[in-house]
Amino acid sequence: MTKKKWNIGLPEAVIYLLSAASIAVIVFIFLFVFYKAFPVLRASGLSLFTSGGFDKQIQDAFYSSEADPVLSFGILGLISGTVITTTLALLLASAIGIGSAIIICEYSSRRVSGILISVVRLLASVPSVVFGLIGIVTVVPLMEELFVTVDRQIEYLDFFQMSGRNLLSASIVLTFMIAPTVVSLSVDAIRAVPHLYKETGYAFGMSKFRVIWKIILPGARSGIMAGIVLAAGRGMGEAIAVSMVCGGIGFLPKASLGFINFLAPTLPLAAAIINKSEAMGSFAVESALFTCGAVLLLIGAALSIGAKSIEKKMRRSAGHDD
Repeated sequence: MTKKKWNIGLPEAVIYLLSAASIAVIVFIFLFVFYKAFPVLRASGLSLFTSGGFDKQIQDAFYSSEADPVLSFGILGLISGTVITTTLALLLASAIGIGSAIIICEYSSRRVSGILISVVRLLASVPSVVFGLIGIVTVVPLMEELFVTVDRQIEYLDFFQMSGRNLLSASIVLTFMIAPTVVSLSVDAIRAVPHLYKETGYAFGMSKFRVIWKIILPGARSGIMAGIVLAAGRGMGEAIAVSMVCGGIGFLPKASLGFINFLAPTLPLAAAIINKSEAMGSFAVESALFTCGAVLLLIGAALSIGAKSIEKKMRRSAGHDD
């Protein structure tokens, strides 16, 4: 029985070392975050995900003594704010992004297409705080002009203080932040569709719209879905810009309010970490904010696994088994 020899050169060794270091860093981050979050996770149990009142609980925890800390929290309002804000932004960004990608690839000349792609990539590199400032100057006043009236403020005063900083404003700002990601990856996916497929469609007398709808989009759907999932991950983790326009209160939506829920203040998980970070001198508050971070990590991991699963199913349905 011969022993297998491992002949690994320096480049391969460096790659293996960097890969192992990356895995170790990821594992350390997960362990550290959950270690810090454990006191709140243990004290709150399932009520952490089924109850609200996070803002009041943070205040109580900050003023509690170290001998008797407040460790019971409810983040249902934060989770709902994260899911609703990101979902609404994702729907708008997907429509804008896919439509823009089709225009860039199918209806623009090569020169115009290059200019538009450069603009999209420039938008993707704009710091989030700039989007937040634009939101404060434009989106928030627009919301106040269109929806916020004195009569509405009085009518819903028992539920929340209505202003231009609300869930809808946060979703609009988030839309413009994640749309460039959808556009960029959708363009790459559409351009990856073999030109022969399109020519075959035209040869059968199909119109340009039908070629796009029946051939190009189905052929590019795995790449488009990857862009949408990546945008969802960015949307879930966005903190600074959203915290500037969201209202900063973890309001739990009520079915009886209908559309008014979109005009209520909200506080997504990532924004909560930013907004409440000044109180991290308290052990209980620190653990609560790390709990928010732990939930975000789990959501991010679920998105990655889901995206990989969707990609595999789409490849299989398209006849690619690799």
